[in-house]
Formats: sequence, C-alpha cells, structure tokens
Amino acid sequence: MFIQTESTPNPATMKFLPGQDVMPSGTADFTDAEAAKASPLADRLFALGDVEGVFFGSDFVTVTKADAVDWTHIRPSVLGAIMDHFTSGAPLMAEGVENTTGHAAAADDDDPLVTQIKDILDTRVRPAVAQDGGDIVFHGFEEGVVYLNMIGACAGCPASTATLKNGVENLLKHFVPEVQEVRSV
Repeated sequence: MFIQTESTPNPATMKFLPGQDVMPSGTADFTDAEAAKASPLADRLFALGDVEGVFFGSDFVTVTKADAVDWTHIRPSVLGAIMDHFTSGAPLMAEGVENTTGHAAAADDDDPLVTQIKDILDTRVRPAVAQDGGDIVFHGFEEGVVYLNMIGACAGCPASTATLKNGVENLLKHFVPEVQEVRSV
C-alpha cells in the first residue's frame, strides 16, 4: 500500500491519502484522545503521542501534530499506523458510531435562505476546503449572520480567518444578499 502525503496551509497538519475511500459519506473530526475512541484508526494515531487532531474526509486522513514535534520525527509513525489500519481490514469507526460532522442540525432547516446557503457551501466551498484537508460545518443563520466552523486541517490554520472573511463571506454575500456577515463558532 502506498500512502501519499500532502502539506496543508496549516503547518501543524498534514494530509495523508491512502488511495482508497476513508469516509464514504460525511466527515469525522477528533480533537482529543477521548473522542478518538470512536474510531480504531483515530485511537491508534492519538496513541502515538504528539498527535493533537485527526480528521477523516472522503479519501484522506489529516493529522495535526503537537507544536513541539517536527514532521520528520512523527510522519513515519503516522504513515505506519494508517497503513496498518487499512491493511488489517479493521473498521474505520467503532460499531454503532457514524460520521461526527457535516451540517449541524438547525431549527431553521426549512428556511429557503438556509437551504440556499447550505447548497452554496456544499457545491462551492466544501470541495475547496477538502482539498486543504478540512471541512466547513454550518451552524446557523440568524439576523444576517452565518455561523460556520472550520475543522480538520482548517481548524487553527493561520489562513482560516482570511478564508472565512475574504472567501466564504464574499461568496455568500454575492449569491445571498441577505447575508451580512460570516462568523466562526
């Protein structure tokens, strides 16, 4: 098995492409070892030490390392853990656990503006964010403000604020004039 690696805009996060599906639908984000127990692979990666985040996309795994460790030291262990997991045939998620992210449930799901915002996010924003090893989660629309959360490689990335304000906010304002602002949650 050959696993490709790609750097991301977040220097603490690297994208690993195992050459096969990771999450057939949705995404999963693990920000600590306790949450990682929901996934044998995430649990294995956190057990390496110096791992602070694991994110699963459709065909990739992103891993966020501790600031004190260099990628040259942890990358071989991460590659080994990912390879061992996929060659073992073990499930990605523990039994009974499904993807952990996607669109957060909102009371205003029937609102046509919310539907339009989610459609723009799904078709224009999420694919671009996934290329950088992350995802964007819709949390709500209230009084002209869209509430979003950047996860995976995008969480904590120095460019995430610029992505939200200069990219996503401008795009949404263009297509949905009722949007006045985008805020991170």
